[in-house]
Amino acid sequence: MREERWVETEVKVRYAETDAQRVVYHGSYVVWFEVGRTEYCEAAGYPYPRMEAEGAQIVVVDLSARFRRPARYGDVVRVATRLAAIRSRGCTFSYRVLLPDGRIAVEGETVHV
Repeated sequence: MREERWVETEVKVRYAETDAQRVVYHGSYVVWFEVGRTEYCEAAGYPYPRMEAEGAQIVVVDLSARFRRPARYGDVVRVATRLAAIRSRGCTFSYRVLLPDGRIAVEGETVHV
């Protein structure tokens, strides 16, 4: 199964998420992926508290990111998230971090079991 719907979440780049050149530190994107995933699950009607109450968890076992262009301090970026694949024992989410002008800053994926 593959979901074509993207859920977008706005994130304003905070100073703490950047390096000395005010460019977003690569580790910040991992946090934004989680923000996007949480919002996706909420929009799909299956928020994390419900998952946990039902004994379900989606543990990250693999993560990848491709950095295309920098996001900078003060930018308002959009984290677009979709469910790329669902299997009997896991799922995969895809992410795009979009700059204010709509260009892709980062593309990524997380695999869960």
